[in-house]
Amino acid sequence: MLNTEEKIKAVVAALEDIKATDITVIDTSKLSSLFDRMVIASANSTRQTKALADNVVVKLKALGEEIHGREGEESGEWILVDLNEVLVHIMQPAVRAHYNLEELWSKAQAARPKLAPEQK
Repeated sequence: MLNTEEKIKAVVAALEDIKATDITVIDTSKLSSLFDRMVIASANSTRQTKALADNVVVKLKALGEEIHGREGEESGEWILVDLNEVLVHIMQPAVRAHYNLEELWSKAQAARPKLAPEQK
């Protein structure tokens, strides 16, 4: 089984294989107990969005990883691949701009209360 960083590298490589653009990795480990990283990538068409999701699934399964879910394949505008501690969002540019997950999660990070220094 891959650790989180190895999983991220495998996901990014799978996305690059099919020419995903604007690949972004967001560390969400301090913001959510549900997952540690979010990978967001853009695709230029429904066909490419589906091909990218398929490639991520095939490559990660080949490395022994379990796919916990896939959603959004009906429309193909936004496909989510759930790899447990890593979520992969593959979006067409208009959908990505509309939902702007990068900004949403960066605002969540900024709004997070600062922890007091540890007492000795």
